[in-house]
Amino acid sequence: MTASPPARVIVEQIKSPIGRPAPQRATLIGLGLNRIGRRSSLEDTAAVRGMIAKVAHLVRIVEAGGMRDEARTRP
Repeated sequence: MTASPPARVIVEQIKSPIGRPAPQRATLIGLGLNRIGRRSSLEDTAAVRGMIAKVAHLVRIVEAGGMRDEARTRP
């Protein structure tokens, strides 16, 4: 059997962590984000979803799982 590749989620930082609590700053770094406009591609796991929820006001989800395939088929 061949294992399918893990689902991915792409997050983009849209707001600055300046003035935010240290745990929120650390969460952004854990997600691979350190500057506004940066994007990070991560495995779509419960842990990553929890981290995204913790800093939802600072990031946005650009692509998730199957949405990537749909974007490629657009004319």
